[in-house]
Amino acid sequence: MQDEYRTVAHAGVHETEVNRSRFRCALAPAATEREAQDFIASVRKEHADATHNCWAYVIGADASVQKASDDGEPGGTAGVPMLQMLLRREMRYVVAVVTRYYGGVKLGAGGLIRAYGGAVGEALDTVGTRARRRFRLGTVTVDHQRAGRLQNDLRATGREVRDVRYAEAVTLDIALPDADVPAFRAWLADTTAGTAAFEPGGEAYGDA
Repeated sequence: MQDEYRTVAHAGVHETEVNRSRFRCALAPAATEREAQDFIASVRKEHADATHNCWAYVIGADASVQKASDDGEPGGTAGVPMLQMLLRREMRYVVAVVTRYYGGVKLGAGGLIRAYGGAVGEALDTVGTRARRRFRLGTVTVDHQRAGRLQNDLRATGREVRDVRYAEAVTLDIALPDADVPAFRAWLADTTAGTAAFEPGGEAYGDA
């Protein structure tokens, strides 16, 4: 798995004009292909009167799914440059739709490639991006007497507490960078005088 990837901070739109044609780029985060396709469908419905609604998306931290469409523009002049811009910026779990309203001036293949790729690049700059980092999930089990202070200590040292469950003992679900696991074990033993147990689990991505 990738240690880190980038995605859009939130959904957003940026519009630019090239030789009287309007290029409106809509961006959105997409966790799955279905989410990406649903977003594309919603933009196409909103702009059904547009000349073209070209799109591209990248799903997977390792960019395992990459798809694009020229939507009637000459082959390779719209969807591909849009996809290439997303990959060049190392964007993942993201979908882009560029809606073109033709302004009467033909741009030629080179002009289209620059316009569609540029629309995505400008939109990324305007909407903003954020890094997502791979974390190791795990559980800490501790007695009730030490649980409150341990939660405070975890948060004070910047470690994420995802959930707390109370039973005979207290279980805290945490997330931390893989590289921090050995140091965390030592810190936990020192902080709780060896009374807490740590069990590593799977992996997930969170804000870096």
